[in-house]
Amino acid sequence: MPYKENLLRAVELKKELDAFRPLTKEVELRIIQKFRLDWNYHSSNIEGNKLNYGETKALLLFGVTAQAKPLHDHLEMQGHDEAIKWLEELIAEKRPLNETFICQLHELILKEPYEMPAQTPDGKPTKRMITLGKYKIVPNHVLTQTGEMFYFATPEETPSKMADLMEWYKNESAKSDMNPVLLAIEFHYRFIRIHPFDDGNGRLARLLMNFILMKHGYPPAIVKTEDKENYFAALQQADAGNLGFFFDYVTALVNHSLELMLKGARGENIDEDDDLDKQLALLKQEVDAEDEDNEIKLELTETVFGQCMESWCFTLFEKLAAVTVKFNDFYSKPSHSVSFMLEGKGPFRTFSESLRLNALQQIYTVHKNDKVLSEAEASFEAAFGAYKKGGLNPFGCLYRLTVDFDKYNYKLSYPVFSPDMKLQKNIEIQRLLHKPVSDEEINMIVKAWGQTLYEHLQYNRKNLNKKTDQ
Repeated sequence: MPYKENLLRAVELKKELDAFRPLTKEVELRIIQKFRLDWNYHSSNIEGNKLNYGETKALLLFGVTAQAKPLHDHLEMQGHDEAIKWLEELIAEKRPLNETFICQLHELILKEPYEMPAQTPDGKPTKRMITLGKYKIVPNHVLTQTGEMFYFATPEETPSKMADLMEWYKNESAKSDMNPVLLAIEFHYRFIRIHPFDDGNGRLARLLMNFILMKHGYPPAIVKTEDKENYFAALQQADAGNLGFFFDYVTALVNHSLELMLKGARGENIDEDDDLDKQLALLKQEVDAEDEDNEIKLELTETVFGQCMESWCFTLFEKLAAVTVKFNDFYSKPSHSVSFMLEGKGPFRTFSESLRLNALQQIYTVHKNDKVLSEAEASFEAAFGAYKKGGLNPFGCLYRLTVDFDKYNYKLSYPVFSPDMKLQKNIEIQRLLHKPVSDEEINMIVKAWGQTLYEHLQYNRKNLNKKTDQ
């Protein structure tokens, strides 16, 4: 949905919510507590805080600390909670947004100075102390996944850029047609592009965005930790010039919060989304929507191995045999064979023209039980003794195609001729057990096999002629 449609929806929802105002004290406190817990947990967790939702709730509502979790994470969570409560007080006091206010908020959320990993200009690991409530004094650019550097404001630029941001905010706030949702979202983005502090910029950007929203009667927009990849992707789209994508993402969050607040205003349950059964149901929907090709459907047993042989493997081997015998007249002692190894036992080999019957008899005579296998192998081998007209310098030929079976998958590997046999190249196909090699792929493999035997013969014949000429 384009963000303009989301904005219209937000206006409609807010009008509906305003009709319930003023809310009773009990309803208001219940809704505020729900938002505060969600906001604290998700915004902190996105930035690496290790407390889970239950631990966050126990800490903020009952003062219970989580065992084996860092003290810094507890302090950070408490600081973020204090910051939210302070915002609520400032909104009630109608305090304006300015740089002093932002620096005080930064002190609240980080709680106390601490060290964090850093790099020297020449790339060596080091540590630097994070100061509270003061703009950065060293660059905090980040290295992207592509290896490119993404640049924020330099320490020298930061004071003037923050002053410009405050001036922009003041001017936009004064406009008669100002939309508070758009104002809050754009403020978030402009702030994050400056990255004015050593640490805590993400949490601070979301706090300030929600301060603007709440100041104008909207509930906070909460980015959930499980959706952080989409949040970061929306920010990256904005970095690439598509700010509308980020507007669309955040306005959808605002609408979700408005809908949740309306449920509370109507006296409905607002904690349903946090119920484990509903979370699991949502997880199941997400898993069901994932690529079905990745679903494991079979485990390797003797029966499954036999089914793979009958469904496609023997067809491949028979077609390889039909091509291989075309080269018999060029060599002495030509042969081809099919071999099987089950859990390292074997090989069970067949030289018969009737590959299927002979091979299956050997497999099932030795393995009669349908036990689970850890590994198995099927292979086709072409062996030629000596080129008949090789004279004093005959050459032979040996190639092997293998299908290695693992617990849930198989890997088919076949050679392609290379003049430098030390660098012989293998082509591989890897699949889950329930996914066969198709007829089209079989024909492609057989064609490549025949071409390999032909190029091997031609290359060695030419080298042989050169030796004869000398």
